Amino acid sequence: MKLITRPDVKEKKLAGFLDRVLGALACSSLQTLEGVVVMDGMLQALAQIFKHGKREDCLPYAARVLECLDNCRLSESNQTLLRKLGVKLVQRLGLTFLKPKVAKWRYQRGCRSLAANLSLPTQGQHEETPHTATPDSDEDYDVPEEVERVIEQLLVGLKDRDTIVRWSAAKGIGRMAGRLPKELADDVVGSVLDCFSFQETNDAWHGGCLALAELGRRGLLLPSRLTDVVAVILKALTYDEKRGACSVGANVRDAACYVCWAFARAYAPQELRPFVSEIASALVIATVFDRDVNCRRAASAAFQENVGRQGTFPHGIDILTTADYFAVGNRSNCFLVISVFIASFPEYTRPMIEHLVTLKISHWDGVIRELSAKALHNLAWRAPEYSASHVLPRLLSLTLSPDVHTRHGAILACAEVTYALYQLAAEEGRPLTDHLDGQALDGLKQIHSQLYDRQLYRGLGGELMRQAVCVLIEKLSLSKMPFKGDAVIDGWHWLISDTFRSLRLISSRSRQQIKGAAVSALTALCQEYCLPEPGDTRPAGQGDLVQQYLAELQSPEEMTRCGFSLGLGALPGPLLRGRLQQVLAGLGAVTRISPKDSSFAESRRDGLMAISRICQTVGVKAEGSPDDAVCKANIPRIYATLLDCMQDYTTDSRGDVGAWVRKAAMTSLKELTVLLASSEPGLIGADVCKQVLCCLAQQASEKIDRVRAHAGEVLLALLHFDSPPIPHVPHRGELERIFPRSDGAAVNWNAPSQAFPRITQLLGLPAYRYHVLLGLVVSVGGLTESTVRHSTHSLFAYVKQIQGDPRAVESFAGTLLQVFQDHLLSDRVSVPLLKTLDQMLAHGCFDVFATQENHPFSVKLLALCKEEIRKSKDIQKLRSSVAVFCGMIQFPGDVRKKALAQLCLLLCHPFPIVRKATASQVYEMMLTFGDEVVGADALGAVLAVLGDTAWDAELGVVRGQRNRLCDLLEVPRPQPVPKPSPC
Repeated sequence: MKLITRPDVKEKKLAGFLDRVLGALACSSLQTLEGVVVMDGMLQALAQIFKHGKREDCLPYAARVLECLDNCRLSESNQTLLRKLGVKLVQRLGLTFLKPKVAKWRYQRGCRSLAANLSLPTQGQHEETPHTATPDSDEDYDVPEEVERVIEQLLVGLKDRDTIVRWSAAKGIGRMAGRLPKELADDVVGSVLDCFSFQETNDAWHGGCLALAELGRRGLLLPSRLTDVVAVILKALTYDEKRGACSVGANVRDAACYVCWAFARAYAPQELRPFVSEIASALVIATVFDRDVNCRRAASAAFQENVGRQGTFPHGIDILTTADYFAVGNRSNCFLVISVFIASFPEYTRPMIEHLVTLKISHWDGVIRELSAKALHNLAWRAPEYSASHVLPRLLSLTLSPDVHTRHGAILACAEVTYALYQLAAEEGRPLTDHLDGQALDGLKQIHSQLYDRQLYRGLGGELMRQAVCVLIEKLSLSKMPFKGDAVIDGWHWLISDTFRSLRLISSRSRQQIKGAAVSALTALCQEYCLPEPGDTRPAGQGDLVQQYLAELQSPEEMTRCGFSLGLGALPGPLLRGRLQQVLAGLGAVTRISPKDSSFAESRRDGLMAISRICQTVGVKAEGSPDDAVCKANIPRIYATLLDCMQDYTTDSRGDVGAWVRKAAMTSLKELTVLLASSEPGLIGADVCKQVLCCLAQQASEKIDRVRAHAGEVLLALLHFDSPPIPHVPHRGELERIFPRSDGAAVNWNAPSQAFPRITQLLGLPAYRYHVLLGLVVSVGGLTESTVRHSTHSLFAYVKQIQGDPRAVESFAGTLLQVFQDHLLSDRVSVPLLKTLDQMLAHGCFDVFATQENHPFSVKLLALCKEEIRKSKDIQKLRSSVAVFCGMIQFPGDVRKKALAQLCLLLCHPFPIVRKATASQVYEMMLTFGDEVVGADALGAVLAVLGDTAWDAELGVVRGQRNRLCDLLEVPRPQPVPKPSPC
């Protein structure tokens, strides 16, 4: 650069420098890394020369550089930076060819006043007058032919696959057009508009929007072109093309919003007034209905700019205060709340409805289709006649579209619009037929049969059709359509039952949604069309649904059990009365674990949910019949079923799937208990209440965060329920002190640091001690670092607190041993319990028992540990037991001798890893308690044997060293057990 900016630079030096640069460019290859690096440096040098050099100095070489650049074919390079530098250099070459002047023909808005714009609608307001284009006296000058090649390359750059290249090309086109005569610049605009063809890619549309924004911002897009430009920008605001499992076009819509933003600043209000209605509606639609949050916010900003700069957008300020930058960040809020407010202005109601019907109900994203259907439900209240006479017929015609997405969205929208019209009619005290004619009713009735005849419930798209028609069934039933006794009711029942049977064939990602839709549809359908008439004891349709569904509960397919369990729970009370015991027995069988269906956790969960819902449906009647209502006779059986499921700890390849069952059981227990407390609190027995709260306390002290959080929430809900208070709560006063009502929402049960300090306080309450300790030992002996740390700290804090009270320590230790004995050989509890005992022994939690020989605690603990590892091949359990045996050396008497003997047995265990771990831990134990175990003379020899022996060697070698160790420790040598002789 210094060569060409110094005044004394000679022309031949510049020529020589350019020769070397162009030579290097010609020799460089895009196929090698070295060539790419060289070309990058040369392009940057040339770009700087033509940016800072004098035009008269650079002009003689511009054509040569352009030709060399054409030969490099940079547009074919896969290097983004090279393509960008190429576009940058091309535009600077183009500016070198053209005279550096500002076009006199460009459009200038003139004086701009924000305050004046906002007050334009008032009477007598003087509007600003734009500076009109003046003729260019020098428009007849010759434009070099190289300019056409430059423009052509810039237009190619608008279609580049990278945004930075397109943006550079757009700026180059704006700069070039500013130096061209009016006719040639208008040709450039026409070429840019050619980018907006549906044969072009989304990259071309994006680049075209950027170029139009640049041209408009510089006043180079004359008002005469606005008709064509606004038409393509309105298309760009809704540009969305599906590509595989996603779509492209978000960048196009964002750039189109930028164009609208730029036009607001570039043109006087009278120039844009003919297009205000279209632009305002399009920007509002993009603000509330665009899928991408960036586009919604860009549209909101463009709308705000137009309201401020133009002052002609209807109801602009009111809309902006509702649809601001932050409000449009939530998509559901936009579709379902903000859209309703904006639709209250008549100018926007129909365009919004038309956009949803035309584009959004057929969108590739299922979430958008569902939100669009719900939005049409809300907007139907603003335009009921239009929705009934125009929208619904169009939607019905789309229900058999060959495109599965269009079919799905149209059926959902039909359901929502029909239900909205029913609600409106009910509010006005009129029948639905005042809004819908016979043709619409027939169309809604035939949707199911048409899909069934075309087998559209099977194969690809079948999942979407089932879910959509289930929603349709629910909404039409809620709308009280006059279909009672019609054959369509049988068809709907068939679809729901077939959906329950086919759940195993449905993908897991959509199974829950379809199951929920079918259950909701069944509830509404039975409530409207299947209840018996007054004086009739049989259902109105479909025979005996209860018996059919109970038979399906015995299916060997888990998903079939799930569907029909929830189906039973969805039936209305009149269909269940007289069959309640039979239904509860069938669902109870589903919730029980048997060897052949132990992994059916989902069916057990859904069975529990069904039991809870049935109890809510039939209600409580203390002295009623057990076949008709929840009463004194069947309450114990229901509680027994729910409490049994609190002990479901089934695991499989998915992990602790029993947690799903336990969470459902906790929810069901809360709902049932609250139901009884609200109506018949006398049915809640003291023993049942204690079991419920103890089980919740146990779950609230276990290791899985989400289960612990759910248990804590249920526990507090029952404790603080006061309509009326739940009776027979053990230690209610202490519980309310530990969990005050004011702290209920503040406690994060998911966080171990907040949960365990509170739950361990229940160890001081005898009624809860066993269950809380059972949960704590699983947490203390777990694997998650934060859970282990906080649970251990809380447990040790409690034990330290009671050290001064021997009776409390005795009670605590006895409960711990009881937990051990009750869960002997149950690895879920016994293995973490051994780890917990190891830590408690190491931290001196039971030092009070070390002052007495053969204390009952140590004797029983030793016996339980020996029984736990007898014939065990679980390495983790064996290693944990070694640590416990080493910790028991602190207890004097026979316990110490027996613990040493057990350790000597483990020193010759068949597994080398167990032998090595035992030797290592015994060595550490001898360093701590050696003086109490053996004399000072023998201690050195013991440590030498433990440290010098290769304990992973052959058993014959190891056994001799072990026997020597037994002699030193004065414990009997283990004798091999003779193998039984063969018969």
